[in-house]
Amino acid sequence: MDKQDNTLHQLSQMYGLQTAYRDAEGHRRPASNESLLAALQALGAPLARLADVPGALRQRRLELWQRCCEPVAVAWEDRPVHIELRLPVRLSNSQANCRLEMENGETQEWTCDLTLLPTVEETTMEGVHYQVKQLPLPGRAPLGYHQFTIVMPGLTCQTMLIAAPQKAYLPPKEAMERLWGVFIPLYALRSEHSWAAGDVADLRQLLSWTQSLGGSIVGTLPLLAAFLDEPFSPSPYSPASRLFWNEFYLDIAAVPELKLCTEAQDLLNSAAFQEELTVLRQSPYADYRRGMVAKRRILELLARCCTSLPDRAAELRSWTSAHPAAQDYARFRASMEKQHQVWPQWPHQMRNGKLQHGDYKPSDELYHLYVQWLAKDQLHALSCQARRRGTGLYLDLPLGVHQAGYDVWREQQAFALEAQCGAPPDQLNTNGQNWEFPPLHPEGIRQQGYRYYIATLRHHMQHAGILRLDHIMSLHRLFWIPRGLTARDGVYVKYRAEEFYAILALESHRHQTLLVGEDLGTVPPAVRASMSRHKLYRMHILPFELGRLTRKGPNLPPPRSLAALNTHDMPTFATYWQQENRRSRLRLSRFLFRRGWLPAPTAHPSQALVGCLQHLAASRARIMLINLEDLWLETSPQNVPGTTQEYPNWQRKARHDIEDFTRQPGVLNTLRSINLLRKRKIFRKV
Repeated sequence: MDKQDNTLHQLSQMYGLQTAYRDAEGHRRPASNESLLAALQALGAPLARLADVPGALRQRRLELWQRCCEPVAVAWEDRPVHIELRLPVRLSNSQANCRLEMENGETQEWTCDLTLLPTVEETTMEGVHYQVKQLPLPGRAPLGYHQFTIVMPGLTCQTMLIAAPQKAYLPPKEAMERLWGVFIPLYALRSEHSWAAGDVADLRQLLSWTQSLGGSIVGTLPLLAAFLDEPFSPSPYSPASRLFWNEFYLDIAAVPELKLCTEAQDLLNSAAFQEELTVLRQSPYADYRRGMVAKRRILELLARCCTSLPDRAAELRSWTSAHPAAQDYARFRASMEKQHQVWPQWPHQMRNGKLQHGDYKPSDELYHLYVQWLAKDQLHALSCQARRRGTGLYLDLPLGVHQAGYDVWREQQAFALEAQCGAPPDQLNTNGQNWEFPPLHPEGIRQQGYRYYIATLRHHMQHAGILRLDHIMSLHRLFWIPRGLTARDGVYVKYRAEEFYAILALESHRHQTLLVGEDLGTVPPAVRASMSRHKLYRMHILPFELGRLTRKGPNLPPPRSLAALNTHDMPTFATYWQQENRRSRLRLSRFLFRRGWLPAPTAHPSQALVGCLQHLAASRARIMLINLEDLWLETSPQNVPGTTQEYPNWQRKARHDIEDFTRQPGVLNTLRSINLLRKRKIFRKV
């Protein structure tokens, strides 16, 4: 490596870039100079070409040494806390006033003689001698988000202190319970009463049925706000916002205004509207555009009716006052509809977050505000039902948000707008993957005290008994694809994992939500070690374990794991069984026979399915999730990664409606056998 490359690598490492990574096969993949330069620019480094690197390196070093203290620090509840101070030597021997403002409003103030603090490092930069000192905080701060301020002669520094438990929330009976539940995307859950897709009423019916069989969990894909017109992006993993819900899933029949709004009733009961609902209901695919048009026609009438009902209008005003972000979101969506453009194409003032009344129609603002109010109420009622008789809803927090979405517009400092997220090339995707949404900026989110990230967690945890965290590796590092480059040229960018885990632990305890990290694929050992240390559940997907099947059979699920046969990104069990070679099927079949889950080795998919489910049900995994579509041997996937127009991703409805499959003897018998195995005591020490 020549001197120029070495300097570039030093600068990259100071910005948290990995200059090389190990691919899925264990090969070392160095990043090119072009990729590193582009990633540095996306991070905000002051350079345009390779010749600028020495100056940028000098500036970065000076910037870090002039940073008196980090913007965020973690205080684990069982450890003493130190704030690290970087000070010019002229200040390191002075007196300082310290102030700790607690989240609960209490304050602590004290005076510190910096001379007495231990020096742990020192250097000279640009003729100035710096020392690193460790400042201990007195006592133990209560759990929460606190603000530490230190005032020295001519210098004031602040740090957000996250005081958090070391471990994420675990239910009191966690070590003694082995839970199970069912999974299906809500758009795929069809019923006799649903419109273009399943809705909250269908999810409520599925929850009641699952609980009646002894299950305690119902899981689905993200239910977040989406662009279902222009731009059109129905993927639950590219939402319009991670802070608001998708009104596409509202249960219209449960809206209080429907009983009082004659105009909405007349439209709903009209022959033409009912004919439209019949077409939408009978389609094998969720028609998001057409279905949203139909639902919005009714909801707009109900919103207008709400404003004429004194009590309901007062409730809406009160909720709006308590949730100003909801009104901000409503105005954003209304502005998009009036401008007919995504926000990066708006006029300068609007693009930078300032909306005025003439930028949107008040009726559109009312609609978006009203549907978020309804969604909050309907999901709250559903989550209460789930928690009364079980662990609660199993919700999914996606990794990213649509690049034209509300979150990116409102929280531009929190995102790296000149890059996109993705995955490096592997055996299945030789060109890599570009997920086409901007990554969180590792320093931008720290400078804002993780405000946006905390808000996304609270939005989900207020309703989730279990929350799946998509791509858990992103807490440690994320694959960036700088603008203009391909996924083959991406670079891994590091994040402050400890700070993420502290926030997750704190928020999970506050909401009593168990956390499951999606740790599938090529995951560095340090990630799973951190998950174990902080008590996040892993995912155990059986087909991934069968690739290294030994004579003893597949690896057993860890106790703190969610066990399943597949995910939404994988083939269904029936397809997997068809595609697996004869030898592998026979080895698995013999293993299931030896364990007593099959009466005899078999190649029949339905028998193998039941055997695999019983194998997982009898395991020590404390959560088991069953894909409902596997129970009738569905072969079509819900999503084929790497495809866009080639396959109707996120659209296919289930082959059977809820009135049908809840009465099928095969489905009922399989779930009853799983319930018996899950309730059976395991006498081995967990």
